[in-house]
Amino acid sequence: MADKANLKEVEAFLKVHRDVTTVDMMVVDMNGILRGKQLGRDYVTKLYTEGVRLPGSNYLLDWTGQNVSAYEYGTSDGDPDYFCKAAPGTLKPVPWARRSAGQVIASMEDAEGQPHFADPRHILKRVVERLADIGLTPVIAIEYEFYLVNQDETSKERIVPARSPQTNWRASTVNVYGLDDVYDFADLLGEVHDACAMQDIPAETIISEYAAGQFEINLHHSSDALRACDQAIMLEHCIKQVARKHGTIATFMAKPFAESAGSGLHVHVSLLDENGRNVMAGEMDKRIERPISDTLRHAVGGLLATMPESMAIFAPNANSYRRLRPGTYAPVKGIWGGDNRTLPLRVPGGDAKSARIEHRVSGADANPYLVVAAVLAGMHHGITNKLTPPQATVGDGYAQEDGIDLPVRWPLALQALQDGKILPGYLGEKWLECFHTARSSECDNHHYTIHALDYEWYLRTA
Repeated sequence: MADKANLKEVEAFLKVHRDVTTVDMMVVDMNGILRGKQLGRDYVTKLYTEGVRLPGSNYLLDWTGQNVSAYEYGTSDGDPDYFCKAAPGTLKPVPWARRSAGQVIASMEDAEGQPHFADPRHILKRVVERLADIGLTPVIAIEYEFYLVNQDETSKERIVPARSPQTNWRASTVNVYGLDDVYDFADLLGEVHDACAMQDIPAETIISEYAAGQFEINLHHSSDALRACDQAIMLEHCIKQVARKHGTIATFMAKPFAESAGSGLHVHVSLLDENGRNVMAGEMDKRIERPISDTLRHAVGGLLATMPESMAIFAPNANSYRRLRPGTYAPVKGIWGGDNRTLPLRVPGGDAKSARIEHRVSGADANPYLVVAAVLAGMHHGITNKLTPPQATVGDGYAQEDGIDLPVRWPLALQALQDGKILPGYLGEKWLECFHTARSSECDNHHYTIHALDYEWYLRTA
């Protein structure tokens, strides 16, 4: 049955954008990769009525877009269709397209209207509902780090930072927060800002990050966790497509350069009660000089308890683990503290009204819906069980001997996921089994592939 409010959305869009001829229907798979169909103008309304058919296996493909033979979805079950329905508020024009076009995010359900078990949007929605059951609403803000790399050199299998179109200069130093690096790509980054404005993506700031060719864009906070993640995936898509238009590749790989900083997906999260009060704020903690509540401490306790079994979600592929090294602003131990960027869980500065946790574990290559779902699951677990975290860390987090040892190698993370006792109750046992199976298959394939370093180290010496 059609939702009248949603129908008004598509009707208004088509009325305003009379020259739009196609709309990209996008579903987000477990890897955070966009898949879907390009719809003709006259077909778009179907997304708001009976739905557009697409194989349910799209959510369960491996990173290369292939079916995973080790489970029953895909070729094993005949690859049946499900029905894609438009996510409200995501139908937007595509400003970088050569001809007038639109795009919309879709979620999938069966013929009875039941959500597809592997749809990341539905997985996140279920966790948000668990928080709503105890009277809490999460407020989410996402930060994305990414690199701009040279497209021509990449075609020659050499990955180097992109040259500035303005100066032909290729950065080679860190120059963190350097405005010159932003100005070097002023046209590209300016077009990203313009595209974000046209698509209602609340991009607040762009900065030059801690490596040559690396940038960060911050999104404004939202009290709608699903919308925050929709906007994050739209931002990633926007950056990639605008970069392509400018002859450059934007990559969200966690570690494209071995000796440079990795790229993270940082999540800021606070919690509001039914009266709109931030329940993370409380008395001043003199150790970390932050006004925090027992609820925040319990949330931290839950995040630390679930962090080992969540690592395979926060670091979903082989390259993700290149980022997890001491001294690189990426986590290796489960610890927490105040306004300290050497910690995976940071309580940033600000007044009591803005009290929140910054979760700094995930790589930029992770699926934002699944990351936020795992983060909120950990917080709910800690709050409902009143978990008390260990003493907050002060000083260099990498110099600490205490803390939870995290599985910072892919096989260890996959084993921790399989052994986990908490996440299945939030994300779903069936989905976690599929996620683990797909990742394990990729891990095996990656292990058995001969890499260039094997030849460099062993060809003449073995």
